[in-house]
Amino acid sequence: MGAAKPVITGTAASATSAASTYRINAGDELEIYVWGEERLQRKVKVLPDGTMAFPLVGQIKVQGLLPSEMEQLITNGLSAQYVGAVPQVTVSVLVPSGMQFSVMGRVNAPGTFSPGRYVNVLEALSMAGGPSEFANLDNVLIIRKSGEQLSTLNVRLAPLFKTGADAKDVARGNILLIETGDTVIVR
Repeated sequence: MGAAKPVITGTAASATSAASTYRINAGDELEIYVWGEERLQRKVKVLPDGTMAFPLVGQIKVQGLLPSEMEQLITNGLSAQYVGAVPQVTVSVLVPSGMQFSVMGRVNAPGTFSPGRYVNVLEALSMAGGPSEFANLDNVLIIRKSGEQLSTLNVRLAPLFKTGADAKDVARGNILLIETGDTVIVR
């Protein structure tokens, strides 16, 4: 019974950590609230170029920012409008639809997916209907965008699909988290 508590605590800490590290993506729907200023409460969608407009601040680049970083950016932009301190600014991600990735190649249902949460490469493969009969899971490729640069990452998943897979197979599998804009190719 004593072992259950650390598991619960670890899960809660992981969930809190994931929530606090969510970065805003193009396509996300946000709600911005400035305390005591109903005229400045807005629901906005981040444009494909990663920007959005906010009254008295103008067009700002928000893609890749944490919600807390965006709150500070808006607070700084509003500071010229207030004699004293700027009221509390809160940014909430209402719909994280900008989190998109594609899966193609030898899978049963290739396509583009918007899970609304972080997923790893195994979950991405599952969303694409799983590997097809002749898929080579020893060399799954992830193409990742970082600004204008592209990088490739290799993932070895075949041992996980064999009978008797254990923790060592999981560790060797390099099960990466999928990031927005990733393309997973199963050969």
